[in-house]
Amino acid sequence: MKIDKNKVVELVYTLTVDGELTDKTTEDRPLDFIFGTGSLLPKFEEHIAGKEPGESFAFVLSPGEGYGEYDENKISDIPKNCFEIDGKIQDGLLVVGKIIPMMDNMGHILPGKVTAIGDSHVTMDFNHALAGKDLNFEGRILTVREATGEELTDGLHGELKRSSCSGSCSSCGGGCH
Repeated sequence: MKIDKNKVVELVYTLTVDGELTDKTTEDRPLDFIFGTGSLLPKFEEHIAGKEPGESFAFVLSPGEGYGEYDENKISDIPKNCFEIDGKIQDGLLVVGKIIPMMDNMGHILPGKVTAIGDSHVTMDFNHALAGKDLNFEGRILTVREATGEELTDGLHGELKRSSCSGSCSSCGGGCH
C-alpha cells in the first residue's frame, strides 16, 4: 500500500542538522502518524508521498520548508517580575539556555529560550530551535495502512478526542479541552 491521504504511516528516520544528529527514531519506537492531516511538516510529507513499506528516503528541507528563517524580531526582553509567583521567582527557573513556556496576548503557549538575564529583565528567544537550519532527513518506511474512522475522528493516539466537559468540571479547571 502506498502512502496517501488518511493512511497511517510508521517510519524510522534520522535528522541531522549542521552535521550533528539531532533526532532519531528506531524500529521499536518508530514515528507513526496519519498522512495528510497536518501533523508533520508539509514538505516532509511531500517527500514521502507515494512510498511503500521498505522504501528508503533521503532529502533536505531548507529553512523555509522546515521551521522558517531565524527572526531577530522573535527575541524579546521581558520584565523579570513576569516570572514571579507570589512575589518570588522560583529557584532554577531563570537559567540561560532553559526553555520556558510563555503565553502570548492571544492565549497561545510559546516556548521561549532564556538567552540573558539582567537586573530587571530576561531576554528570551521565541524562534524554533531549528529555525534557519537545513534539515537532513534519512529513513525508511516500515508500514502503511488505512486509518480507521475512529483514528480519523480522535487522532491516531486519541489526541483529537473531544472532552465531554461542560466547562464547569473541576478536573479540567473549568475549561474545555
